[in-house]
Amino acid sequence: MSVSPSPPPPVRSEPSCREMDAFCLRYAPRAPGHAAVRDLCRLLYVIPSEDREARDAWVERCIAWLREPRSASGLHEEEEPQPLAASRLKLLVRVLEGERATRLALSRLVGAICAEAHGLKLFAQVGLADHPGFLSELTDRVLQRLLPAPPDPERLSDLLLLFPKPEDVTWLESLPAGSLARLLAMVGEPPPPLPDPGMVFRAHLVDALALLATRTAALGLDEEVRDRSPGMAFRASPFLRLRRTCDGVLARNAAPDTLRELETAVADCRSVTDTVTQHLEQSGLSVKLVYRLDSIRGGLDRMESIARVLGASPGEARCREGLALILHLLRTAHEERSVRELAKTHLRLMARTTIERVGHSAEHPLISTRAEFHSMVHSASGGGLLAAITAALCLFLDKLAMAPFFTGLLSTFNYAGSFVLMQFLGFTLAARQPSMTAAMLAGAMGGKGPRPGRLERLEELIPCLTRSQLAALLGNLSCVLLASVGLTLLSHHATGQPLLAPDQAQAVIDSLHPWRSATLAWAALTGVLLWVASLASGWMENFFVYRRLPEALAHHRGLQRLLGDTGAHGLAGFMLRHVAGIGGGITLGVLLAVVPKVGSFFGLPLEVRHVTLSLGSLALAGGALGAQAVLTWGFLAALLGILGIAALNIGVSFALALTVALRARDISSQESWRLLRWVGLRLMKEPRSFLLPPPVPPAPAASGQPVSAPAQTEG
Repeated sequence: MSVSPSPPPPVRSEPSCREMDAFCLRYAPRAPGHAAVRDLCRLLYVIPSEDREARDAWVERCIAWLREPRSASGLHEEEEPQPLAASRLKLLVRVLEGERATRLALSRLVGAICAEAHGLKLFAQVGLADHPGFLSELTDRVLQRLLPAPPDPERLSDLLLLFPKPEDVTWLESLPAGSLARLLAMVGEPPPPLPDPGMVFRAHLVDALALLATRTAALGLDEEVRDRSPGMAFRASPFLRLRRTCDGVLARNAAPDTLRELETAVADCRSVTDTVTQHLEQSGLSVKLVYRLDSIRGGLDRMESIARVLGASPGEARCREGLALILHLLRTAHEERSVRELAKTHLRLMARTTIERVGHSAEHPLISTRAEFHSMVHSASGGGLLAAITAALCLFLDKLAMAPFFTGLLSTFNYAGSFVLMQFLGFTLAARQPSMTAAMLAGAMGGKGPRPGRLERLEELIPCLTRSQLAALLGNLSCVLLASVGLTLLSHHATGQPLLAPDQAQAVIDSLHPWRSATLAWAALTGVLLWVASLASGWMENFFVYRRLPEALAHHRGLQRLLGDTGAHGLAGFMLRHVAGIGGGITLGVLLAVVPKVGSFFGLPLEVRHVTLSLGSLALAGGALGAQAVLTWGFLAALLGILGIAALNIGVSFALALTVALRARDISSQESWRLLRWVGLRLMKEPRSFLLPPPVPPAPAASGQPVSAPAQTEG
């Protein structure tokens, strides 16, 4: 009779009680029952090396153990208290130093992962992907959020998915580089035939450098970039040298001298990129070009980070540089998956294409003398005169029995024609100034980082801007009031009747009541429309300059035959001076006329409240009802509503424009609040300087240049 063989012993996935107690007493004698030690014993008991899914699951469990919020400090007699993030990492390092078999098993796991994975996407593509368009990229990110792609173990970039939250970056930053270096040294030598992880990662980094150099050089040698870096021959372009330098880095496996040459080439490429960015303010911007420049900077920054890792000495220094690179990759990976970051990026790019030109196209004189103050008042008085006529025509059109389409069309011609005529005549409309003021203020603040003399420039600029706004407002309101009274008297003299019927005049007064009507809400809406019109003016001039339309007009053969060479150049200069005002005026006119009609089409009682036009309508209504009606509480409340309209028109438009301008110029919120606090202190200390210019002109600046902007008015 044959004897059946004995069954094999069962494969255990948990340590026995005796093994658990021995482990805890050895590595946590002061607290052998600590949960962190017992969980670590279970984690290290079985370390897989063959099955790929088992390896991935074990790595997730290990990171989850490291992320536990409970500290593992003070478990050993010789150990000093440790921070929360470092305590578990140091416990793991101490255990691996004492357990040779566990250390070898973990080395085999790391070697198996490195042997199968590819790191080119991780180091050369994460955070640097092309965005073909907002809608397509938005669709991809939403689908990725709803239905994530399956993991691909052959790509090291999937390891970033082990840190799904932005808070993980803060946790990784808190890990001590010394403990990480000791951990990598212990698990970085797997037994043959597994490859050395250090050499594998070095090869991935060198390959990523070559790919980044090829991509960045192609972007830097594009025609749009070359056209905006004049005076540089193609053969002398540092982007061309960048490609050749990285070929040398790849051929010599990142030798120290090749890395130094690479750093020099990257610095030269960054200098060209900065020159092109400065040139954009004169030659116009496009979203595509601005994004291309951002991509070039991102590629250069990534190449510098990789070069620092390759050039660092082995040990803690290299571990520190490698951790900085991983943190950067993790941040950009979170941004790539974020819909909010996508919207912020595209809004910033769109803002730059408009707000950069707003500060150039619509600069008005910065008032620093009494003569400039009076000149602004006179310019705004002309705007008030045209606004009074516009308000009278608007009320006249309301009395006509026409279809809504024709009423809206005539209202558009009325508004837009008035605003464009103001631009041609050099008049000023106060409610359109805040958006331009915000763009100039953000331009004076500049970009990121410290800039010498910034506060001194702002100390001179801000009071000049507030005086300009006050002078324009005074000129507009005073003249629109007088012109409306004059139109009423002229109507009485010509026809014996006022311009408005009594019921229409009373309806105007009631519509401007600050709390019995929605006039303040409509004033805020009008502030938004004023801001949109300012964006349109900036976009219009940017389009005009970027497409080089002034040069096209000046050298157009048909215009030269018709107007002569001097006339063609004069027309080009005229259009360059006024294209922003024309675009903004037409846009504002269309918005003021169309928005109420569109609202009524959808059943929404939308209206607009422009401060100058509203005061003109109120003055016409007062002239129609007589002096007794002007002294009633309803009329006085309507005057109070005019003040609210002025505050909301200017405040909403300025706030939106300043927010977009600061975002376009990458100015931090901390610096913005610092400026706001300084303005508040200066206003409390010297309120008069914000309202009226000093009686004596201020002394010129140290550079010999007066603090003022080009004397160019806007409509």
